[in-house]
Amino acid sequence: MLDAIETRNQFDLQEVISVIFTATRDLNAIFPAAIARERGGWDCVPLLDVQQMQVEGSLERCIRVLIHVNLPYPPLAICHPYLRQAQSLRPDWSLAESRLR
Repeated sequence: MLDAIETRNQFDLQEVISVIFTATRDLNAIFPAAIARERGGWDCVPLLDVQQMQVEGSLERCIRVLIHVNLPYPPLAICHPYLRQAQSLRPDWSLAESRLR
């Protein structure tokens, strides 16, 4: 997921203020932030893990990420990748992304 975010948005990790990861409760083997810290440059970024609300019928095995970053371009230029089954959460953005890329 971080590969997709970094590749599609071309930001410098020096611009990242903080990152929040959420995970559904069925993902309990490791913290997403722990994996991110193993990536080059991510060890100096403040990272936080939280658990998503358990809502009946919601997507299982799902990790979301919210990155706070200072960018030199407008918010509309940001690509929000939705991978695999998560595309069903925002089909409007998944279609827009495929037209842009």
